[in-house]
Amino acid sequence: MAQPDTKKIFFENLSGAGKAIAVLTSGGDAQGMNAAVRAVVRMGLYVGAKVYFIHEGYQGMVDGGENIKEATWESVSSMLQVGGTVIGSARCKEFRTHEGRLKAAHNLVQYGITNLCVIGGDGSLTGANLFREEWSGLLSELVGQGLIEDEAVQKNSALHIVGMVGSIDNDFCGTDMTIGTDSALHRIIEVVDAIMTTAQSHQRTFVLEVMGRHCGYLALVSALACGADWVLIPEMPPEDGWEDKMCQKLSANRAGMKRLNIIIVAEGAIDHSNKPITTDYIKDLVVKCLGFDTRVTILGHVQRGGTPSAFDRILASRMGVEAVFALLETTANTPACVVSLCGNQSVRLPLMECVQMTQEVQKAMDEKRFEEAVKLRGRSFENNLKTYKLLAHRKPESELPVSNFNVAVLNVGAPAAGMNAAVRSAVRVGISEGHKMFAVSDGFEGLSKGQIREIKWADVGGWTGQGGSLLGTKRTLPAKHVDKIAEQMRKNNINALLIIGGFEAFESLLQLYEARATHEELCIPMCMLPATISNNVPGTDLSIGADTALNAIVETCDRIKQSASGTKRRVFIIETMGGYCGYLASVGGLAAGADAAYIYEEPFDIRDLQANVEHLTEKMKTSIQRGLVLRNENSNENYTTDFIYQLYSEEGKGVFDCRKNVLGHMQQGGAPSPFDRNFGTKISAKAMQWITKKLVETFRQDEGRVFANTEDTCCLLGMRRRALVFQPVVQLKGDTDFVHRIPKEQWWLKLRPLMKILAKYKTSYDVSDSGQLEHVVRNRPKESDASGAM
Repeated sequence: MAQPDTKKIFFENLSGAGKAIAVLTSGGDAQGMNAAVRAVVRMGLYVGAKVYFIHEGYQGMVDGGENIKEATWESVSSMLQVGGTVIGSARCKEFRTHEGRLKAAHNLVQYGITNLCVIGGDGSLTGANLFREEWSGLLSELVGQGLIEDEAVQKNSALHIVGMVGSIDNDFCGTDMTIGTDSALHRIIEVVDAIMTTAQSHQRTFVLEVMGRHCGYLALVSALACGADWVLIPEMPPEDGWEDKMCQKLSANRAGMKRLNIIIVAEGAIDHSNKPITTDYIKDLVVKCLGFDTRVTILGHVQRGGTPSAFDRILASRMGVEAVFALLETTANTPACVVSLCGNQSVRLPLMECVQMTQEVQKAMDEKRFEEAVKLRGRSFENNLKTYKLLAHRKPESELPVSNFNVAVLNVGAPAAGMNAAVRSAVRVGISEGHKMFAVSDGFEGLSKGQIREIKWADVGGWTGQGGSLLGTKRTLPAKHVDKIAEQMRKNNINALLIIGGFEAFESLLQLYEARATHEELCIPMCMLPATISNNVPGTDLSIGADTALNAIVETCDRIKQSASGTKRRVFIIETMGGYCGYLASVGGLAAGADAAYIYEEPFDIRDLQANVEHLTEKMKTSIQRGLVLRNENSNENYTTDFIYQLYSEEGKGVFDCRKNVLGHMQQGGAPSPFDRNFGTKISAKAMQWITKKLVETFRQDEGRVFANTEDTCCLLGMRRRALVFQPVVQLKGDTDFVHRIPKEQWWLKLRPLMKILAKYKTSYDVSDSGQLEHVVRNRPKESDASGAM
C-alpha cells in the first residue's frame, strides 16, 4: 500500500530545544481557534520548545503576570470541540500605543519568548508585524530604563511572528478559507433549513441578515448553499432599479408554485450610492409591492457560536502545525508570514502583502470600483459570484442560446449528500447554455430501461438542501446492459452524459469508454463528478458527500466522549464506513482528537495494538479521562471491531473500561453540509461548461451529429492540490487499485502522523509538503479556482 514518503523527518532538522513559543488569540473569536491553539501547543512541545499561553490577547501581553502561563500537554485536552477561544480574546487600545508595546516587550523578554503565533484578523496581524519591526528599538529602550540587561537583548535579539487568520467573515486576502468560516456557514444553513419549513407552511418571504460588515462571503455562499432567491453583498451593489427586478423575481417564483422566498442580506450591504440596504427596508418593499407575508431574521452572534465543524478543526490543526514549522525555520531576515490555505494545500505568504491586498479591497469599495473589489477578493469569491448569478437568475427564453444538444444526468453508486445540489447546478447551467436537460432515474439500470425524462429549471428548485439522491441511484455497472443503454441513447438522441457518483461511476465511465469501439452512440462527451462518502475515487483529493459524513462522525464522537464525562476512565472503539479506504477514519480521527485510527492502507499487527493499549494506559494514569479509537470497517479481516474492543477491555482492566459503537448508515444520511452543497454546485457548473465546449468541438457539421472518441472527451473532474482538473479516466487506470477500490496514492495519508503526534505518539513526520514562503498573486492560473472547495 502507498505510504507517506517520510524521507524528510522534521524533528531531525527542526529542533525547538531552547526556544519559547507563545500563542494568543486576538480580535473577534471564531470556531476552530481552540483547535489551532491545541495544535501549536502540542507540536511546539513535541519539538522540544517551551510553549506559553497569552490569555486575553494583546491585553494579556500588555498586562503580563497571570495572563502569560506555560502550557502543558494536558492543558489543551478536551478543547478541540469547544467553540470560541478558551484562552480569551480582547481588543486592546493600549497595545496600539508605543507605551503599551513597550510593556508587552518587557513581559515577553521575562519569559524568553521570541516566537509569537497570533490567531486573529488583519488588525491583529498588522499589530503583530508592527511589534516585530519595533522589537530591537523596544529592547534598547528597556535597557535604557534599566528594566532588562544587555545579555537579555542578545538572547532575545529578534522577534519571529507567524499568523493564522481566525475570522468567520473570510475577509482576508491570500487564503481561500479562514478559521471559523465553515462553522459560521453551518450555523447559517441550519437556521435557513429550519426557516424554510415554516416559510413553506405559511407561504412566507424571509429576509435574513448575516454577518459581513465589509465582506459578503457568508451571504454569498449561504445563498448558493440554500438556493436563495436574492442576495445583497457589499462588494456588488445592485444596479439602479433593483427593487423592481427583485420583486418581479419573487413574484415569478411564487407563480411557479414555489411557496416561499428567501432573501439573504450581508450586514454591510449597500447600493451604488454607498447607502446601506437594511432588512427592514427590504421587508417594507416586499410587503408594499407584492403584499407577501414577510418576516425578518437577524442571525447575529449565533454565527460565531457552537462547536467547530470538521473542516475548521482539520484546517486549524494543519495550520497550527504549519505555524510551528514556520517559526522553527524562520531567520532574522524572514518577513512575518501568515499560514494560508490554497485549494487543498497549506502555503505561507508574507503577512503584510496579504494585509495590503485586504486593505486594497476596502479602498476599491470606498471608491466604487466594485468589479475590481470582487477580483481582489480572489478567484474563489469571483467564482462563487458567477456561479450564483448563473443558477439564481434565469434568462428569458428569447435570450438563451439554442444549441439543440441533449444532455443526460444520472447518479451511480451509493447516495452521497450533495448529489442533489450537483444535479440542480448541472440542470440550470445546462439550460442556461441552451441545452435540453434529461434526468435518468436509478443509474444505468434505469437508463437501460428507458427511465429518462426531460427536466426543467423549476423541477430542481429546493434541491440543494436535500440529502440522498432524488434521481435515485444504483450500483449497477453499464457493461451488462450496454446494448440497451446505447439503444436508449440513440432513441432519446443523448449528445452528452454527466455521471455523478463514487467508484462505481468511475468504473462505469471506463466501461463506456471501452464500449465506444462497438457502439457509436457512446462516442459523446462524458464527464464524471466524484460523489461518495468514502472519498476513494482516483484523480481527486475530495469527493462530494465526504464532508457531510465527516461531520456526522465528529458530532457523534463528541457526544460519545461527552457521555463519559463524570464517569471513570473510558475508551471508545468506533467503527466507520469507507470500504477499504481509511479517509473517514483517519481524517475523522484528526478532527475528533482520536488516539488511534486503524485503516487498511497502513497495515497493523498485534504488536501495534498492544503498543496503542499501553500508550492509552499511560495517558489514563494522568489527567486524561477519555480515549477514542477509530477503526475503518475493512481495515483488517481478523482484527475486527469486536476483537479490538475485547483486547482493549482485557488489557485496560483496572485502568479504564471500554465501549464500542458502529456508526453505520448514519454517515450516509442527513442534510448536506455547506461545503458539500457548494463543492457539488461549483464543480457541476464547471463540468457543464466543459461539456458545452466539447459538444461544440466534436460536432460534425457535415454529418449533423456529435462524434467524440478521444481520451480527452471522457473525463473525471477532480480537485488536485490547488486546482480543479479534468483528467481522462483512461489515464487514471494506472493510479487505481481495482481490487480494493482505492487510489494507489492518497494525499491524506500524510495527515496520519499529525494525528499521532497530537495524540502524544513519537513518530516521523514528512515535511516535504510543508509550505515555502510564496507571494500573493492577484490572479491565479485559470484552473486554480479550487478555492478550498468553497
